Amino acid sequence: MVLPTITEDTISLAAGDELILRFRTWEDYEALLARREDKAGLRIRYNSKTQEIRIISPLPKHSNQADLLADLVKALMRYEGKDWDAFTPITLKRVNKQGIEPDYCFYIDNRDRILGKERIDLETDPPPDLVIEIDLTCTTKPEDYQAIAPLELWVYRQSQLSIYQFESRQYRESEESRWFPGYDLKRLIPQYCDRGWQSGSSVAVREFEEVLRSL
Repeated sequence: MVLPTITEDTISLAAGDELILRFRTWEDYEALLARREDKAGLRIRYNSKTQEIRIISPLPKHSNQADLLADLVKALMRYEGKDWDAFTPITLKRVNKQGIEPDYCFYIDNRDRILGKERIDLETDPPPDLVIEIDLTCTTKPEDYQAIAPLELWVYRQSQLSIYQFESRQYRESEESRWFPGYDLKRLIPQYCDRGWQSGSSVAVREFEEVLRSL
């Protein structure tokens, strides 16, 4: 068993583990981000309402599953003729309120407003149009994104897709995506995510594209 280690010079967490630090400030959060350095695999979240910092060390298969889900989203956008820009890894922050690092985020309608930027600053830039989270060892709640306010949040957990839309300053669960209306994504996404994890990402994406053409 590897115990979590946080010192002035080191942040160490075993793959699949999560550490919650309570009664912490925004300054504590920024200090941890700076201390992380080359350990980019660690995800660090902060919420001023709970005064908690959550440090997450994803399992190796986490990135594989996140990449597959993102590839399915890209296939949908290609089929629909949409332009987009995707970011991963990325740190999204509202100063003194919230900080989070999603698995993937997409700019679709707001794509033109962030083109050519080296980093996203939510004080001046729009939030992402779509954020994707894969939950394997930790749980993502809509309130984790309340201050960040992406227009849509997808959470994939245990072969189920939850879709949340940001309306009237809060998230409401939805049966379909605002970006892909008319598609039964709660059925299609789990089906082809499972297919990819059993037979490989390229197989799943290719079959998914064939299904889209047949609809």
